[in-house]
Amino acid sequence: MGYSWLLFALLSAVFASLVAIFAKIGLQGVDANVATTIRAFITFIFLMAIIFVQGKLKLVPEFFTSKIAFFIILSGIVGALSWLFYFMAIQQGKVSSVVGIDHLSVVFALIFAFVFLNEKITLKGTMGIVLIALGAVLIALQD
Repeated sequence: MGYSWLLFALLSAVFASLVAIFAKIGLQGVDANVATTIRAFITFIFLMAIIFVQGKLKLVPEFFTSKIAFFIILSGIVGALSWLFYFMAIQQGKVSSVVGIDHLSVVFALIFAFVFLNEKITLKGTMGIVLIALGAVLIALQD
């Protein structure tokens, strides 16, 4: 399987951290929902350009006939809700506090993976969940 997933996960973390910084700067005097919508539109255009360059644009129509499309669509809806709430939180709070709480998503994801995907949580995993949760709260309450 290799470790390419680790590189991609690290890159995801770096770019996600920049979202918070750029959003905080860009949200000054702008409605959070409008900003989130514009961000989603830019994301759509950017990703459509990527699949166009990769020659995968023809796969879009057949995707919507697949049985798994429902879950990808659902993922898009909950992702949009996450962005809406994230931008509202960033606009009103400190980036460091918001990011701390936002990273409780790791804890929730591990719990949901256990409940819905039957992924196992070991003792080490449980300790990690506790440490992440504690760290997120400590970061958010650092004032």
